[in-house]
Amino acid sequence: MNLQVILRIALRAIFRNKFRSILTMLGIIIGVGSVVAMVSIGQGARSAITAQIASLGTRVLMVTPGSTTQGGIRTGGGSTTTLTPEDARAIAREVSAIEALSPSVRTVAQVVFQNQNWSTAVYGVGSEFEFIRNWHTVSGVYFTRGDVESASKVCVLGKIVADNLFGSLDPIGYTIRIKRIPFTVIGVLEEKGQAAMGMSGDQDDTILVPYTTAQKRLMGISHLTMIFTSARDDRLVDQAKEQIEALLRERHHIQEGSDDDFTVRSQAEIAQAAQTATGVMIMFLGSVAAISLLVGGIGIMNIMLVSVTERTREIGIRMAVGAQESDILLQFLVEAVLLCVVGGGIGLLLGMGGSVMVGKLLNWPTAITPGILLLAFGFSAGVGIFFGFYPARRASRLDPIEALRYE
Repeated sequence: MNLQVILRIALRAIFRNKFRSILTMLGIIIGVGSVVAMVSIGQGARSAITAQIASLGTRVLMVTPGSTTQGGIRTGGGSTTTLTPEDARAIAREVSAIEALSPSVRTVAQVVFQNQNWSTAVYGVGSEFEFIRNWHTVSGVYFTRGDVESASKVCVLGKIVADNLFGSLDPIGYTIRIKRIPFTVIGVLEEKGQAAMGMSGDQDDTILVPYTTAQKRLMGISHLTMIFTSARDDRLVDQAKEQIEALLRERHHIQEGSDDDFTVRSQAEIAQAAQTATGVMIMFLGSVAAISLLVGGIGIMNIMLVSVTERTREIGIRMAVGAQESDILLQFLVEAVLLCVVGGGIGLLLGMGGSVMVGKLLNWPTAITPGILLLAFGFSAGVGIFFGFYPARRASRLDPIEALRYE
């Protein structure tokens, strides 16, 4: 019996019980659709995070206060206030592998302009922050080194802050109040979107001021919360990191074998950590969705066993007129695979539509790649072969005489 005849017989058997076939395929449809939707959402999140990290630049290093051990108790990262402006100046002066540096502090403040007010993140940064982050102004100017040294009361607004305080009005030259202290707006930043590592929240919901001004007038502190640096070349990132660590260990009098009270991270490390985290998330989402495929496969096997029982006499007649065991095996295996393949195709369409809908309704990034579609479709066909084999083998091993006697 050739494959074309077997395929025709399988299709006839499926269409003979349309409603049962649809119910059987439902598990595969839901399973494949879930896998495609979940994995595409996970891939979209990974792409978005990777793009955000890449927007900082591959040469950026961030120095943050680390953890300390006091009285046998280890405090968490960022719990110390050991970074100082002197540390930043020493790094800029003595680390040859970097080309730019910006000290940084952060606070949250209520900002007022006339009868409008807005709560936002205020970052105190250096004059080179613009180049380190590749974050330029679309109108006005960025503050200068002189503004930083003199702790000038000037600021640069993120797009969201500018829109909420000024609407369609050009904010350049106007005065706003940050924690009741007047600041002159000298620039508006280009849009950046959701934050990457090193800054929290929406990057456009931000005000940048000289870090000296933030320390003295807004926060009343003398330490730094972060130092941004940029290596001279991609190949010098590791060298820059080693030089910064060695310098800070010397300045902070950290003995050999003792824990550092600071942390230096490069964008490559952050990107790798993000890739690992999103990879785990994608595997988890895919695994949860794959359970539906497993349930669908069990349903396929159950229905195929019922079909073998119902068609026992038919199997006996085919064997009596010359059908081989391999013909019967292939016939029922093709039926199972057809149910899974058709269900898988419908599931692919539903999964793609579902992921697109989620992306539009929730403004969530999604990424549908050919690899996801091929994997889901191939897995559904594999489910058909795996769960269809036992019923098909059972059908092929029926005794023809006993099968003919079956009522």
